[in-house]
Amino acid sequence: MGRVLRRQHPPRNNLDEAHIRQVAQVRYKKGTVVQRIVPVITVILLSFIAGGCAITTDEVKYRVVIKAKEFELRDYPAYVVAETVVGGTMEGAGNKAFRRLFGYISGKNRSREKIAMTAPVSQEPASEKIAMTAPVGQQRTEGGWVVSFTMPSSYTLKTLPIPEDPDVKLRQVPARRMASVGYSGTWSESRYLRYRQELELWIEKNGFRILGEPVWARYNPPFMPWFLRRNEILIPVDRQEKRKHGPIGGGNAEQSAGTGVEDATAQPQRYI
Repeated sequence: MGRVLRRQHPPRNNLDEAHIRQVAQVRYKKGTVVQRIVPVITVILLSFIAGGCAITTDEVKYRVVIKAKEFELRDYPAYVVAETVVGGTMEGAGNKAFRRLFGYISGKNRSREKIAMTAPVSQEPASEKIAMTAPVGQQRTEGGWVVSFTMPSSYTLKTLPIPEDPDVKLRQVPARRMASVGYSGTWSESRYLRYRQELELWIEKNGFRILGEPVWARYNPPFMPWFLRRNEILIPVDRQEKRKHGPIGGGNAEQSAGTGVEDATAQPQRYI
């Protein structure tokens, strides 16, 4: 009888097993990275959607007098702000004040209109929720930092509800001319100082005189990804241009007496 030949399998060795384990580990790591990245991307997208759809806020209207690339000279009308003074670093002050001011517009206030209750002889002031208006302003003061929320134009000092928090004050900002520079990115002090210096140089070269402290204006809520944020620095200046040359940066001057003046209505901003 003939011999039956059986197929001989090569013996498994440690090298093959090590290779299999290595491939499995690489696949596991790839899966873990994906599992970590997907939630991050999801949070960013949800933040963007929430920022775009949650609550739409208005912005203080202004008139552009001169525009030169990222620099502008603007005329602002009078408006009312709710503000508070906080200490600490520049970057930390905004977060601390945000909660306090947001509490005011969310209902921690006393309405000036009294509402009659159902029980006899009982009247109590109700609270009001106030729509958010951009930007959130911040500037240095002797006691630290003044952080402000701009109030909707439908309110005046006489009609705004009274803050329950004694550290929140209401103030009317007079009409004024502001030089501005816009930039995106993080809310770091280093970026603020960089763009403030550029704006001060632009003001000097265009012959304007600075009348007050810079205002750091932020148009987005804290949850907005840094690369989507809109930031500005505003500096009050006089209304007389002492030099005849146009603004630096290659922009065209649009004098208020001409037809090129625009009423700036910025895109709506969102807050939680």
